[in-house]
Formats: sequence, C-alpha cells, structure tokens
Amino acid sequence: MTAIKHALQRDIFTPNDERLLGIVNVCKAGKKKKNCFLCATVTTERPVQVKVVKVKKSDKGDFYKRQQAWELRDLTVVDAKDASKENPEFDLHFEKVYKWLASSTAEKNSFISCIWKLNQRYLRKKLEFVNVSSQLLEESVPSGESQSVAGGDEDALEEYQELSAREEQDIESMMEMCEFAVSNAEAFAEKLFKELQVLDGANIQSIMASEKQVNILMQLLDEALAEVDTIEGKLSSYEEMLQSVKDQMDQISQSNRLIQISNTNNGKLLDEIQFLVNYMDLSKGHIRALQEGDLTSPRGIEACISASEALLQCMNVALRPGHEQLAAVNQQQKLFAELRDTFARRLTNHLNNVFVHQGHDQSSTLSQNTAELTLPKHSPLHRDLLRYAKLMEWLKNTHREKYEGLSRTYVDYMNRLYEREIKDFFEVAKIKMAGTSKEAKGKFATLPRKESALKQETESLHGSSGKLTGSTSSLNKLTVQGSNSRRSQSSSLLDMGNMSASDMDVADRTKFDKIFEQVLSELEPLCLAEQDFISKFFKLQQHQTVLPPLAQPETEEADGSVPSRMPPQADHRHSLSSEKDMVRLMMNKIFQSIEPELNSLIALGDKIDSFHSLYMLVKMSHHVWTAENVDPASFLSTTLGNVLVTVKRNFDKCISGQIKQMEEVKISKKSKVGILPFVTRFEEFAELAETIFRNAERRGDLDKAYVKLIRAVFMNVEKVASESQKTPRDVVMMENFHHIFSTLSRLKISCLDAERREAKHKYTDHLQSYVINSLGQPLEKLNHFFEGVEARVAQGVREEEVSYQLAFNKQELRKVIKEYPGKEVKKGLDNLYKKVDKHLCEEESLLQVVWHSMQDEFIRQYKHFEGLIGRCYPGSGITMEFTIQDMLEYFSSIAQSH
Repeated sequence: MTAIKHALQRDIFTPNDERLLGIVNVCKAGKKKKNCFLCATVTTERPVQVKVVKVKKSDKGDFYKRQQAWELRDLTVVDAKDASKENPEFDLHFEKVYKWLASSTAEKNSFISCIWKLNQRYLRKKLEFVNVSSQLLEESVPSGESQSVAGGDEDALEEYQELSAREEQDIESMMEMCEFAVSNAEAFAEKLFKELQVLDGANIQSIMASEKQVNILMQLLDEALAEVDTIEGKLSSYEEMLQSVKDQMDQISQSNRLIQISNTNNGKLLDEIQFLVNYMDLSKGHIRALQEGDLTSPRGIEACISASEALLQCMNVALRPGHEQLAAVNQQQKLFAELRDTFARRLTNHLNNVFVHQGHDQSSTLSQNTAELTLPKHSPLHRDLLRYAKLMEWLKNTHREKYEGLSRTYVDYMNRLYEREIKDFFEVAKIKMAGTSKEAKGKFATLPRKESALKQETESLHGSSGKLTGSTSSLNKLTVQGSNSRRSQSSSLLDMGNMSASDMDVADRTKFDKIFEQVLSELEPLCLAEQDFISKFFKLQQHQTVLPPLAQPETEEADGSVPSRMPPQADHRHSLSSEKDMVRLMMNKIFQSIEPELNSLIALGDKIDSFHSLYMLVKMSHHVWTAENVDPASFLSTTLGNVLVTVKRNFDKCISGQIKQMEEVKISKKSKVGILPFVTRFEEFAELAETIFRNAERRGDLDKAYVKLIRAVFMNVEKVASESQKTPRDVVMMENFHHIFSTLSRLKISCLDAERREAKHKYTDHLQSYVINSLGQPLEKLNHFFEGVEARVAQGVREEEVSYQLAFNKQELRKVIKEYPGKEVKKGLDNLYKKVDKHLCEEESLLQVVWHSMQDEFIRQYKHFEGLIGRCYPGSGITMEFTIQDMLEYFSSIAQSH
C-alpha cells in the first residue's frame, strides 16, 4: 500500500500541487468488483482545499488516472454501517449516496479517521458520522500510540506548523548576514553553534548575578508567612466571638418565626369568624319578616321576598372544612331550618287561601258571561298571584314537597273553575250554532223544559264525545237554571242533523263560520295566558321542541272519544322531574275538558250540515298554524292539533258521503234524466270549497278530495247513462259532461285541469255520436244508391264508368232523387227537431248546439252526394231537388217556429 501511495503522490497529486494524506482500496458494493482507490488530499497552496478523489487503474496500461473528485465540504454524512462489528462497507453522502466496500476494516477505519481529522483541522463543518466508533473520532491521538494516516504522514501533518511573519523575517535577515549559508551549510551551522554557546554563557552569568536578589526575596517571603500566622490568630478569635452572636441571632429568629405563625393563625381565625358572621348571620328584620311578615300587602310581600332570599343565601353558603364541627354554625343552621319550615308553612297556607278567595270572586262573575259567547278573563287573578312568583321560586328551591302540593292545589281548583266556564261557554256556542237554521229557530220556541227529558237530551247532545259534560252545581242558582235551559234547548235541535247541504243558505253557513271562529278565538288567548302564567308563577321553562301535533294522532276509543292524555298518578310523579313535562301535565289537567268539548261541538256542526267540516278544517288549520308559530310545544298547539285530526276525519267522511250518495242515486224510468243531482251537488261543493279555501293552509287536502269526487262523478255519470231507458245514453253523457266542463272552466281549479279537458272530450264525442245516431240517413234510398256506387268503385270499376252499370245508370239516379223533394226533407227535419227537443233538458240549453251540429252533418252528407254525382255522372246535368241554401232555410225556419 505504501508503494502505491508514493506512486500516486508522484504521478497524480504532485503535478497538481496536492498532498495525499489518506487512501483506501475499495470497490462498489453490490456490483461486479472493480477495484479503485479513494484518496483524501489537501492542496499545498492557500487557501487549502480538501478533496476526496477516486483513482482507477487504466485499462490500457499499468498507470493510474484520476476519475472523479468531490469537495470535502460537500460531504454531509459518513455511514460506517456498524460500530460494534467489523464491517468493511461504508457510505459517503455527497449530492447522492455512494456505497463502498473496503478491502479491510482497518483501511476503512483509517480512512474515516483521516476524513474526521481533516474536517476538524480545515473545515470544522457539521459533518454527521453514523455508526462510527467514538475512539476513531478523537481530536488528538495519544503520544504512546504510533497511529498514522496512510503510512505516517498524519504525524507530519499534525507536527507541521506554518511559520509566522516574524519568524520568516528573522530567518531572512540571518541568511542575509551569512551569505554563504546557502552555498556552505556546514560553515553556517558551525557559526550558529558558536553563537549559541556565547548565549548560554551569558545566561549562566546572569543567573549567578541574581542570587543576592533571590535571598532578599526569600527573606521577604518568610516575613510574609509570619504576618499571615498573626492574622489567622486574630481571625480565630473573631470567629469565636461571632459564634456566640450567631447563637443569639438564631434564638431571636426562632422567636420571630413563632410570633409570625401566631399572627398568621390569628389572621386566619379572624377571616373565618368574619366569613361566618358575614354569610351566616340573618338580620332581626329578616327573621321578623319570615315569622310574622304580612303576605297580603305589597310592602309585606317585598319584605318577605328579601328575607327569603337572604335566608336562602345563608343556607346555601359553602362552608369550609371544619365549620360543621362548630357549635355556633350548627345552631345557626338549626335556626335557618326552623325559619325555612315556618315561612314555608305560612306561605303555603296563605297561597291556598288566596286560591280559594280568588276563586270565589271569580265564580261570582260567571253568570255575567253565560249569555254571550265569551270566556271570563283571569288576568286579575294572574296579576294578583304573580306578586308571589319569587316566593314560589324560593319554595321550589327549599321545600319541593310543599311546592308540588301547591301546584296540585292550584291545578285542581283551576280545573273545576275552567270546567264550569268552558262547559257553559260551549253550551252557548251549541245553542247559537244549532240556531243557524230556520227550522231550528222554529223549534227553539217550543222546546220542552221537563227535567226528565233534560238528562236524555243532554246525553244525546254530548254522545259524540263519549262523555257527559256534567253539571254546574257549583255556580249560583241562576247560572244553573240558565245553563240547563240552554242545554235542553240545544239538544232538542239535533233532530235536524240529517239536513242536506242544499237546504242551507250562504248566510247560515257564514254565521256558523263566525261562531266557530269566535270559539277558537276565545280559547286561544285563554290557553296561552294560562300557560304563560304557569311558567312565570311556578318558575317552569316553556317547551322548546316537540313533535308537530299532526304527527301524534290520537287513537279513538270504542265509543268514539279521544282518550285522556293524563298519565296515571305514578307516571305523574315520575314526570315531575322535568319542568317542561310539568307544564304539559298541569295544562292537560286544567284544560282536560277543552278537547272533548271541541270534539262535541265539531260533531254537532257536522251533524247540522256536513259541509261545515270545510269551514272547520280551514279555521282549525289556521289556528294550529298560528299556535305552532307562537310556540310549537304549547298545550294549545298540541290540543288543536289533536282536534284537527278529528276535523280532517269528518272532512274525509263528508267526501265519502258525497261519493256514497253518487253511487246510490236512482233515476226515474218515466221522465228524462237531465242534469244528475250529484253533478249539481259537486258544483255546489266546488263553489263553496273555493270560497272557503281561498289562501288556506290545507289546500292540499281539498285538491285530493276534488280528485276523488270528480272521479266518482265521471264513473257514476257513465253508470247512470248506461242504465237510462227514457233518455239516450249519449244525451245523458253529453249534458252532464258539458255541465261539468262549464263548472270547471268557470272555477279554474288548477288540480282538475286534466279532468276538465277529459270532460270536454267526452262532451264533444257524445255530442257527435248523438248527432250521427239521431240524424241517421234522412235520405235513405239515396244513401243506399250511393253506397252501391261506392261499392262498385271499391271493386275496381272506374268512377266515370259507373253510369254504364244497369243498376246505377242515370235513369235510376233520377228516379231516386225525385223521391226526395224539398218539402219531404223539411218535414223529416221538423220531426227530428221535435225528437231532439224531447230528449234534451232545459237547464243545459244545448238544443241549439245540437241542432247546429245536425245541420253541419246534413250539409256534409249533401256535399258528399254531390261529389259522387259529379265524378261518376259527369256532364249528365243531374242535381238534387233542393240546394244547400234550401237546407239552411229549412233548419232556420224549424228552429224559429219552435
């Protein structure tokens, strides 16, 4: 390896002013082995450049050539693969990774160490050595070791130091003084040696001359040591004195620390006492208000509210650890508990009395509202009770049982009060509703008043809801008599329940609509006001989210009533944990009579006139929509939604009844049919529905009903037309579908556009069919003659040769034409007009339309005959006995004469 190194230095690196410091014999890892050398070099000129050069033996001879070089500053990572085991592989990371396999591990380690030292000496850049033993990466090599970089030049590298500028000047001046230094080196060295001896002698003489001064210096040092001993003795005495002072200061510090701890403890104790005094002390005024405060006056109520809030604050104070063991704290807590129980008992008793007294005052005004369709207002009662709202909140937070007991008491009382008011209100509504017909008004004056009949009639009136409305025995005598009298009057009017829609005029239906709207308008503010009061007074949250009412339809009981939505008592107690459930339960209990009464009123209206379900569906839908916009989870929204299900059911029943009437219609066999009654009823229904449902929310329900009705009308018109014996089928179809088409065109019902076009098509088809069948062949023999002519032409005879046929010659044609003079034709048309007039009805006024269609058909046949004569008998001069103008005069004169 040494010979190779010298050869490389001589042949490759010396000509380039470079010195070779490290070499390793390598080949590329993983490929076909082609040996080469990696050399670490530095330049001899400044600035020094350090390179890694790849040298390879030439293929043409035994000399070496330089193949590739990398700057050492471009090297980023040296990876030795394994630091613990001998592994000749290593990687050098320049612009890319070069993988090498050394001939031995020792050469690899020597080369890596050389790279590290060159970096440390010349570059000092951050070069990462991976999997390299720390022993190789030592900045200086111990002197006992004889390691060398590729044959010993590493030592030379480390010993070599560059001459400074001063040294260079001295050497130059010395060589100038000895001009023969270069030519005679031995003489120059001998001269230098002599000068050195002279200098050594001078140095020895100088040292001997300074011995006296050394003795003086030693004496001074002895004196200094003695002085030091004296100072140390004084310091020892001072230290003993300071030790006693230190002990005294330690005692003082300990005393101060104890005093500070005592002050801290006293401060903390004062803070605790101040905390208890500030937060657990109730003023005498508050105690007096809780024990004896006036709960009737506004000032007394305010004082009780302030006292209750202060008491609650004292009871809810967060005690610190250990406070519970203090006797004073326990005494105060006991006092607070007694004050809480005393005030809760006083408040509960007082509010119970307030409920009763307010109830008596309210019930005394019931008779003032029974004659009118209005509900009593409870705003005074709510206003008086809302003064206690904060006290109710206090009771809710401190005495849950008494709070729930008060809520049950309020609900029970208001249930009885509202039940009386609502039943009387609906009695008045039923009387006014039943009195919308003239027959009802006539019967109203002669109603029986016997008490035995009263019970039976009341049960009849409320049978649709499956419950009795009960009596109003809690009211005064006058109210009871008036209410029972109205109940008997309204029940007796139900005999008119089967009255058809055609017997009711628009005024009666409008009056019913106003009554129903008045009922809903009175109920809506009543329920909303009561729910708002319950939420404020009992401090309950309103509903936030709930399913829409129509998504929760109630199932009917066997008797047709809607079951009560109040759960059993156990479920009631369980649901009180949720405030929104409590609001719902309280409203359901208070107004549990509203839904049955509304269903009863709806049943009465539906029995009086089935078309009332249209009004009720629109009104109820509007109020449900309004209630959901205000509060989708309110009691009113839910209740009206349930009642809307009943109204929609009645509406569907009304539609089904109309269809059933169509299917059951019977026609007379002795009279002409005309416009069928169910066609007229559909027209009446459509006109009424379009008036009622204008801009209504439930338009979709009406459109579905329209489709069902019109399909039933179409089907039953065809059925009746097929069964008709007196009137031809085409006439029945033509007249009724013309009436349907006119109705739909006038009302412009968008969902029935397809049916309107279908009605027009059926009308047109049956008009044409009737015209053709009725007109028949007025010139029968002439028709037979020309049918024979057309048959010959169809068999292949040319049209101009038909006249040569014996049966169809010109003489036969003239003979047939003479049999139909104008007078006979007019007579036949007159008989036809009378026949058509007998078939058609006067209501639809289709006679002139049919007659005009017959005229067009007759003219069409006439022109057809003339065309055949012109083509088959050209130049014969044969014409009909009458002209088209004559026919027009015949049709016109016949129409005018009738």
